[in-house]
Amino acid sequence: MFFTGDSTNRKRVDLGGRSSKERDRQKLLEQTRLERKRRLGLKQETLAAIKIQKCFRGRKAVEAERLEVREQFCIKFGERCEKVDRHCFGPESEFLRQLLFFFSLHDRDDFIRLAETCRVLHQFIKFDGNVKILFAGDDLPSNQAIVENRVKRLTFLCLQAIHHNRAWLKDQLLMPPESNDKPAVIFLEAIFSLTEPGLPWVCKLVEYVSKRNAFGLLRDIILTIQCAEKGYDSASISSLERALIHISSHVAQPRCVCPKIDPRWSFPVQILTIPLLWKLFPCFMKVFATQGLSKIYVHEMALFLPGHVNYLPPDGAPGFPGYACLLGNLLEAAGIVLSQPNCEFQVAVDFSVVAAFLLDALPPSLLSNGTPKDSTENDDIMDEDGEHSKALLSKNLEKQIFDSIDSSFLKNMVSVLFRDTPNRKADGQNDAEIRAIGAVCAFLHMIFTILPLERIMTGLAYTTELVPLLWKFIKCCHENQKWPSLSELLTCSPGDAPGWLLPLSVFCPVYRHMLMIIDNEEFYEQERPLSLQDIRVLITFLKEALWQLLWVSPGKLPSLLKAAKNISNLRRLSVQFIQHKVSGGTSELLAQLQDWNNRRQFTSPNDFHAREAADELFVSQAINKNTRARDLLKQAPFLVPFTSRVQIYTKQLATARQSSSPHPFPRHNFTIRRDHIVEDGFSKLSLLSAEDLKGMIRVTFVNELGVEEAGIDGGGIFKDFMENITRAAFDVQYGLFKETVDHLLFPNPASGMIHGSHLEYFRFLGNVLGKAMFEGILVDIPFATFFLSKLKQKHNYLHDLPSLDPELYKHLLFLKHYKGDISELGLYFVIVNNEYGEQTEEELLPGGRDIQVTNENVIMFIHLIANHRLNIQIRQQSLNFLQGFQQLIQPEWIAMFNEHELQLLISGSLEGMNVDDLRSNTHYTGGYHEKHPVIEMFWEVVKNFSSDHQNKFLKFVTGCSRGPLLGFKYLEPQFCVQRAAPDHASEYDLDRLPTSATCMNLLKLPPYKSKEKLETKLIYAINADAGFDLS
Repeated sequence: MFFTGDSTNRKRVDLGGRSSKERDRQKLLEQTRLERKRRLGLKQETLAAIKIQKCFRGRKAVEAERLEVREQFCIKFGERCEKVDRHCFGPESEFLRQLLFFFSLHDRDDFIRLAETCRVLHQFIKFDGNVKILFAGDDLPSNQAIVENRVKRLTFLCLQAIHHNRAWLKDQLLMPPESNDKPAVIFLEAIFSLTEPGLPWVCKLVEYVSKRNAFGLLRDIILTIQCAEKGYDSASISSLERALIHISSHVAQPRCVCPKIDPRWSFPVQILTIPLLWKLFPCFMKVFATQGLSKIYVHEMALFLPGHVNYLPPDGAPGFPGYACLLGNLLEAAGIVLSQPNCEFQVAVDFSVVAAFLLDALPPSLLSNGTPKDSTENDDIMDEDGEHSKALLSKNLEKQIFDSIDSSFLKNMVSVLFRDTPNRKADGQNDAEIRAIGAVCAFLHMIFTILPLERIMTGLAYTTELVPLLWKFIKCCHENQKWPSLSELLTCSPGDAPGWLLPLSVFCPVYRHMLMIIDNEEFYEQERPLSLQDIRVLITFLKEALWQLLWVSPGKLPSLLKAAKNISNLRRLSVQFIQHKVSGGTSELLAQLQDWNNRRQFTSPNDFHAREAADELFVSQAINKNTRARDLLKQAPFLVPFTSRVQIYTKQLATARQSSSPHPFPRHNFTIRRDHIVEDGFSKLSLLSAEDLKGMIRVTFVNELGVEEAGIDGGGIFKDFMENITRAAFDVQYGLFKETVDHLLFPNPASGMIHGSHLEYFRFLGNVLGKAMFEGILVDIPFATFFLSKLKQKHNYLHDLPSLDPELYKHLLFLKHYKGDISELGLYFVIVNNEYGEQTEEELLPGGRDIQVTNENVIMFIHLIANHRLNIQIRQQSLNFLQGFQQLIQPEWIAMFNEHELQLLISGSLEGMNVDDLRSNTHYTGGYHEKHPVIEMFWEVVKNFSSDHQNKFLKFVTGCSRGPLLGFKYLEPQFCVQRAAPDHASEYDLDRLPTSATCMNLLKLPPYKSKEKLETKLIYAINADAGFDLS
């Protein structure tokens, strides 16, 4: 009972609770199961061995039989078919039955026998011409099954023979039918003869070979001869092209009843994906485009391709992806198809849908030079799988795609899609119109993301009615508040994408391009392409759509774009990508319409503002970075009222001033001679860095007598310096700037003839203007709008020309609308500049002296003239001015303002001083108050001043002749009137002139006894022009 230290006698206990009998039972069952499995495996091995032996014996017997039949064939018909006559092809003859039985692709002699058979067949057909009688005799119905079987197998054997020997036959495959001594030509002519459309067996024959991947075999054959293309005479049709046309065009025959085959082996997938197919087979392209093949095959692709892109064959050579080859071949053929007078609506829809899908599969990274710049923001582009795209498209393939989509192609597509569109129903929903809109918008949206826009936009704008058609559709849907769903055309669509999204992705860029090239007469007088009333409706609609995209929507797009390294990672037919394009396009279009409204108002400026963007909460959010309000302000600033944007701009400037001048001490003190203010300012300020320019600068003036003027610069003298230097430097007499007929300033193109270092002066003047805006100093410099565009780094167009040269603009419009032969006017692509009596001639294009202006290129000539005058002539001056300006003013600060608003930031309102506003924001000290008699007289005198005297008064007390942009509430420090004499003032005190401290916006006003004396003294003081000697 006690432990003895011996562990061998320990009792074994099954912790599972099972007895030894149960363990033995489980072991027995497992052994039985394994034994059963072993017997089953042996049985399966035995059966498999029997099947293999049976198959081997069968094959061996067949081979023996084939050898015997081949020997009989050679005895009866000859080794090279020497004994064959025309009856050998009939149903009673053993000739074809034996040949088809023993033929082997690997036997060289069999290949020769088949070639001889086809040669003899060709001779008999050429002699007799009746293939049907040759094979069936006079009783086809009773022999139909035999005849069809023999013809099908013979045709397919010929195709297999070419495919199997394609490597050494490749030099023969593109030969014409006349080369009938070549095996490849012989086989192909046999196929051509046996697939003639009128033969009774052709439907069964094409079905037979198609199900056995005939198009796949043909694909391999054609790809083999791609390298043997040199020396091919495209003027003559080859035997291969003839055979290919017969087989592929059978589906277009009225009597065709062939069932559908697997799309993977179909003609579109196997043949149309061959690179540059039509270059090899130009005749086949005409047949494909004009005889109904395109209608059938493109519709077939429209049905299966979007859901089965994996059906396309694997890419062949680098630079030739299958979907890109298919796209290029389709687009090239579509140019012919769409130009046909009888082209059907459904054909255009199918072409558009298939092309849009294939374009969506084409990564921008594969293109060498055709991608718009906003699609390649990052050189390090990744494909959808996150891997670098290494191989670009072949230059020839890229050229095929790009050259196919020209203005004629787009004109024909739009014409066909909308030619047969029936009248719209009362509710605006018409199936044909919706399909046309969806198809053309999906296709053009993809085109806009692939091709350079300048290649196609002008054609779309001028040769089609696309803009009015799209607007008619959009307007009707908008008025009825009923938008059709176009989600089936989008990839990754959530199903609830707004119906206006896809139409706007096309309408906005096309109409925006039109606004850049039409003239003022077309827009305002002729109201083309849209009436002004329609434009007012359009502005409201676009504003609502843009607000929906940028503010009301959940905001998935911004977060998605921030997470993505590049926008090109998105599928271009995805809702997210289209939202991105539409938000940008809508914003740019509204900005352009706002510019047109600024030139000649046709709607209220408030129509561009979103009511929701005017509240204080929105403004407070927009001031902070990384907020939705700030993002909206960057993309669509016109949605925010001007006063709100000025508040944000003022806050940005205040923050920048605080960070650049944290201490209230001037960094630099300069002495400036009043009579050499520009030269002294240039010599002092041009040496400062950007940081020094942003810091506090103080000025001491020296008058004409060489005496320093009295007064300590607390900011007021510097404001006076800024106002005076801008007045002097921007004066046209100084030679750096010229003025338009409306007395608006722009850089003098001939400034270099007056100032040797004129570009340094322009950079300096950019510093001066930037410093004035940085410090919030308004200066009276009326700039031309086209020059203000340069501060926003924008391009000027034809419609900006009237502000510079209205006479030239009229002459260009005369050319634009000239009905005669323009070449008779003797114009060439040159422009003559006349500056200070010196004439120079410049070419508008390389070799322009030899390029005559004609009716075909007159539009280009007009825009090149406008571009030269508005952009090229002042390019260097504007660039240097901008460089100096941006040393102090960041581009994003003024990006939220258009040119007219920017002029207000520079010079303030032209309405003059608002006396009531100044009075309501004035403090009093020294015993004065709002109701004091002297104060009452003072405001009455100021209110009765002329505009000129009011501006001089404002400069006298603040150092600047313009008030704050948002009103005197924002004047810092606020205006103050101080009593300048004690209560019991002497006559001497009451005879003193008013004085001011401009650094504190302070007026020191003696308590004059009469209104007349107050007016006299005040007018004298503000007109004394005594510098700061009165301070």
